[in-house]
Amino acid sequence: MKFAVIVFPGSNCDLDMYAAIKDILGEDAEYVQHYETSLEGFDAVLLPGGFTYGDYLRTGAIARFSNIMSEVVRFAEEGKPVFGTCNGFQILAEAGLLPGALRRNDTLKFVCKPQDLKVVNADTQFTSLYKEGEIISVPIAHGEGNYFCDAETLADLKANNQIVFTYANGNPNGSIEDIAGIINKKGNVLGMMPHPERAVEALLGSADGLRLFQSMVENYKKELNK
Repeated sequence: MKFAVIVFPGSNCDLDMYAAIKDILGEDAEYVQHYETSLEGFDAVLLPGGFTYGDYLRTGAIARFSNIMSEVVRFAEEGKPVFGTCNGFQILAEAGLLPGALRRNDTLKFVCKPQDLKVVNADTQFTSLYKEGEIISVPIAHGEGNYFCDAETLADLKANNQIVFTYANGNPNGSIEDIAGIINKKGNVLGMMPHPERAVEALLGSADGLRLFQSMVENYKKELNK
C-alpha cells in the first residue's frame, strides 16, 4: 500500500507520519509537496499536523488553496482513503471534505499531553482493529482543536454514525459533544485532532495509534481481494 504524506510550508509532523508508515507499519510512503498537482499511483493520502502557512487567517485556510488540494479533493471524491490529523483535520474541514470547523481551545491555551479517547465507531476502514467503546491513549498538541458545528450538522453526524472518536476522562479544548474525530458520510475521509502517528510504539508511551494505520492496510487488502 502506497501512502502520500502531504507536506505544506509549516508542516512539522510529516516526519512522524512518514516514519510511522515506513518504519513501523512497513508500508510504502512518499512525501508529496504542496505545489505538486498529481497523486497518481498512491493508495491513501495523509495530511499531517503542523502550522501550515503560519496558521494565518484561520488554521488550514491558506493550505486549503495549495495546488495539491484539488487532487486531494478528487482523490477523496473517488472514494479513496484520506486521513488528516490535527492541522490536517483543520485543512480537511476548510476544504469542505468534512463538516464543521475548528476553533481556539476554550482555555485559549495550547495543550500538549497524552489524551484518552473513546472509540465511538469501530466500523470504519480506519478503526476496524479497535473495539467499539474501547478507551485508547493518543497524544494531542493543538491550540485550535475546539470542534464546532451547528445543531443540524451535529444531528446529521450522530444519525450517520460519523463521530469516530470522542475525548474521554476530560475534554481538553471545549469541543462540542467531546468530539475528537469525525468521518465523512462516504466513510473514506477521517479527520481527528489527536496524533496517532505519535502513538505507534510502546517506547513512545502508547502504541494505540498504530491500529488506525493497520486498519487502513487491512481494508486495502480486502478491497484488492474482492
